[in-house]
Amino acid sequence: MEFKPYPYQNYAIQHILDNPGSGLFLDMGLGKTVSTLTAVDRLMNDTFEVKKVLVVAPKRVAEDTWITETNKWDHLRHLRLSLVLGSEKQRKKALAEKADIYVTNRENVAWLVGLYQSAFPFDMVVIDELSSFKSSKSIRFKSLRMVRPLVKRLVGLTGTPTPNGLIDLWPQVYLLDQGQRLGKTITGYREKYFTPGRRNGAIVYDYKIRDDSEKAIYERIGDICVSMKADDYLTLPKRIDEQITVHLDAKEQAAYEEFERDRILELANSEEISAVNAAALSTKLLQYANGAIYNENREVREIHDAKLEAIEELIESANGQSVLIFYSFKHDASRMIKRLKAYKPRELKTSEDIADWNAGKIQVLLAHPASAGHGLNLQAGGHIVIWFSLNWSLELYQQANARLHRQGQQMPVIVYHLIASKTIDQDVMAALAGKAEKQDALLSAIKARIKKYKS
Repeated sequence: MEFKPYPYQNYAIQHILDNPGSGLFLDMGLGKTVSTLTAVDRLMNDTFEVKKVLVVAPKRVAEDTWITETNKWDHLRHLRLSLVLGSEKQRKKALAEKADIYVTNRENVAWLVGLYQSAFPFDMVVIDELSSFKSSKSIRFKSLRMVRPLVKRLVGLTGTPTPNGLIDLWPQVYLLDQGQRLGKTITGYREKYFTPGRRNGAIVYDYKIRDDSEKAIYERIGDICVSMKADDYLTLPKRIDEQITVHLDAKEQAAYEEFERDRILELANSEEISAVNAAALSTKLLQYANGAIYNENREVREIHDAKLEAIEELIESANGQSVLIFYSFKHDASRMIKRLKAYKPRELKTSEDIADWNAGKIQVLLAHPASAGHGLNLQAGGHIVIWFSLNWSLELYQQANARLHRQGQQMPVIVYHLIASKTIDQDVMAALAGKAEKQDALLSAIKARIKKYKS
């Protein structure tokens, strides 16, 4: 695909080129990844300023987004990427490969720094979701701080750098400029721009920004940090659809394929393949892709946590913004409530839930599309939708998305779809994207699988 950058993307690219430490505080949907890759390509192949780039990202993003974006755009396909993920043996093998860009998840930062120490080989580092380095006490921050003097260029990408206020900004800006603008220590930053808030003796629980400090901080960092909001550059209400590929590990993938093959062949041996028995089989496969199934006694058997991990990362990357999650099965909701308890998730059941959501009192709202698919106005409460699991109903799918993507919405609506790779999830997503009829798409998918396993 040919890349035709918007003016704001050209600005972002040039900002990276002009600043050895560049903070791009861009909303989701504004093309941070392609803009950064374009700048990396120019620095590497036009001006020859960098040779080896490290990208640090959330696990889901590291697994999929950067390599997908590189392959998507014509002008970037020559870049060689190596994914430094998995076991230590796999990570070391990936580091030994000849590549331009090495992509790892942020949990591996301390390991990577420990491996190379003063011989840290990357002359450019890109931190995808810079706000995940907002704690000066975190191991990942301390590790990267150690090798920061060895890095010629650092780019920090995030949509919301200060989810808890400007107190979060110091560690992130320090990684950009090594303390030139906001000081060398978090203590000095606090003393200059904040006053202690709640405290118990010498223990300070929070800090309040001084009346004149906000403007002063913005002025200090304004030359290396650029902030762009989606509603400044996109026609509203715009809808941005993202497919998030969820990878099962080798053992989980083999188990799914065995389960699918056994059920498909069992159906193939029946007298007739009807919409009813095809739907029953599809339900089982969708449950398995989600990570749990009902047995014959309606008991839940949990299989994997791949989608739970992915949805937790998406919520974290939303940095406090409200998220509406659609699910298909009761055990989906139960497992998410347990996994996401830190975010105090609620299920959409009553008018009070709707009122609280629209008032911004709920960070994570779980809803079944059949109960929230028609007539509800939820656009005041948020603009992020996550489909934990899909179903074959195009009507329910469209109506559920329309709860946020409707008149009165003040932000672009971002719709994420969690798609377990090499599973029936991919067929459902293809059917919904192609606006196929439910029954025809379902039967076609099942018949294709029968042909696959019988051949």
